[in-house]
Amino acid sequence: MLHPLFATLIKRPDLIADHVSAYVELIAQETSGVTADWVKRSLAWALVALGALVFVLFSGIALMLGVLNQFHWVLVAVPGVVLLLTLLAFSKARAPIKSDRFTDLKSQMNSDLSALREAAE
Repeated sequence: MLHPLFATLIKRPDLIADHVSAYVELIAQETSGVTADWVKRSLAWALVALGALVFVLFSGIALMLGVLNQFHWVLVAVPGVVLLLTLLAFSKARAPIKSDRFTDLKSQMNSDLSALREAAE
């Protein structure tokens, strides 16, 4: 006697194909969320690096102009704004990653495995 999975595969291959395509769609949905999170985090880290570079550059220019007795409040404000934006990007980049990914896929696989175990008995 054949295992019920093999009997279904022989009698109704369209059901197996539909099931596999549903798994592929579920995996695609779950992975797109993870990819979007990775892109956002990478962009935030790039902004942190760029902001730090611009902050150091503007601070050096402000220091050189301040030493020449041409001090103005803008010499403090511009690097300060860049530093603030850099710190905001840093906090976004360091935000914890959601750990509830692939829960639908895990529950679907567990229910399929339990159904296969029941069918094998």
